[in-house]
Amino acid sequence: MTSTLQPADLTEAVKRPGRWLALSVLVLAVLLVAVDATVLGLATPYISEDLKPTGTQLLWIGDVYSFVIAGLLVSMGSLGDRIGRKRILLVGATAFGAVSVLNAYATTPEMMIAARALLGVAGATLMPATLALIRNLFHDRRERSLALGIWGATASAGTAVGPIVGGFLLEHFWWGSVFLINLPVMAVLVFVGIKLLPESRNPRPGPWDMRSVVLSLAGMIGVVYAVKEAATHGITWEVLAAALLGAGALYGFVRRQLALPAPLLDMRLFRNRGFSGAVLADLLTILGLSGLVFFLSQYLQLVQGRQPFEAGLAELPAAVGAVASGLVAGTVARRFSVRSVVSAGLTAVGLALASLTVIGQSTGYPLLGAALLVVGVGAGFSFTVTADVILGSVPKEQAGAASAVSETAYELGAALGIAVLGSIVTGVYRDFTGPAGTPPQAHESLGGAVEAAATLPAQTSEALLDAARQSFVDGLALAAGAGAAVLLVAAVAAWFMLRGQRLDGGR
Repeated sequence: MTSTLQPADLTEAVKRPGRWLALSVLVLAVLLVAVDATVLGLATPYISEDLKPTGTQLLWIGDVYSFVIAGLLVSMGSLGDRIGRKRILLVGATAFGAVSVLNAYATTPEMMIAARALLGVAGATLMPATLALIRNLFHDRRERSLALGIWGATASAGTAVGPIVGGFLLEHFWWGSVFLINLPVMAVLVFVGIKLLPESRNPRPGPWDMRSVVLSLAGMIGVVYAVKEAATHGITWEVLAAALLGAGALYGFVRRQLALPAPLLDMRLFRNRGFSGAVLADLLTILGLSGLVFFLSQYLQLVQGRQPFEAGLAELPAAVGAVASGLVAGTVARRFSVRSVVSAGLTAVGLALASLTVIGQSTGYPLLGAALLVVGVGAGFSFTVTADVILGSVPKEQAGAASAVSETAYELGAALGIAVLGSIVTGVYRDFTGPAGTPPQAHESLGGAVEAAATLPAQTSEALLDAARQSFVDGLALAAGAGAAVLLVAAVAAWFMLRGQRLDGGR
């Protein structure tokens, strides 16, 4: 891949007066995706009450977006290199807003799952384009570190803005309104982006190989689906078939990329130890966090009885910590070292998750708030530095491919985390013993139990809710312990794989 910027343009690019304004447009795209991801967890109890999904359908609503986006990120990143990163960003943002309307007005669990899948198609165009454009806007390493810190801080801010704004909307409107907040953000992004963003593309990209696109999508979805189903229902012939199909497709994808003169993904990127280590750290971190985060809003609302807006405010410390640490992560990594900052951040997140293994129905907010703050600080340090390592490990003409790999790891980790850790919560929850007369739907989800309890006599209702909430909390504590173990493994892996990495070195 070759950038449209020539060496003679380098100084002008570094000094481009509008680069920081252009960055503001890029972070709007990040905000769009982050807000959408967080409001879903907050709206889940209301979706459960209205659409009445089964426990498995509820997990699909949560993770089908990640399945699709993980399968398409590399393909969409490559498409952006060919048709223009600015163009695909603006088209994707428009589609993201339009499909958000479909999410808002879904009337069945199946329609909601389909709408989330379409949102994944649109979302796959956004994140690689933003990172690739940052790589082409900021050639100075220190400026790029700051830009990435702002990029990451905006994503973290979105996790705070989403629950707070979403909580306000849920208390005053129906649950579909939380998806409609994407529309004004999308409108600003598109109209301002047309004016401010510079176009960036590969002038000699080669053909967009559709066989590679199909192999990538089939491989990702097959493998993640197999993991999800195995975690929920155990090893079956269907699971084995999906796993073999997915693994075979991914093997075919890798073989094809090595043979193509202009591959969708240059597999030689993984020969760089720093690149591979940063990608692995991101994948394991999100895997350990995402399943727990998906159920945290349900805990705050359905177990502790908080209103949606209050639940959103309760999650604020994580975003505050991530914003603060993300903005200084580059400076700290230069003062100490890349591997010490990333490993320390991951260790902090792991220990914070471990503290949640003692969680109960009446756990006080000081423990929850402190744990969330530490999670945010640790994740902010780790994600900002690994993003810098990933982009700095490759020439700028390969920024699109590197960005797509980074985001694929993120989304794949999210899908696996919700599938595996979410299945732990669901599996433990379903086994609770309710009082006589407990309807079957109470065992499908905690939202179903709350709805069922409202139709029962007071004494039976109280017993049902107490048993269901305790079982849900037991599952949440077990998932927190599993997540903590994953994060501590990631910290050790990062310590060895990021040895010798520097933010100021390399190309």
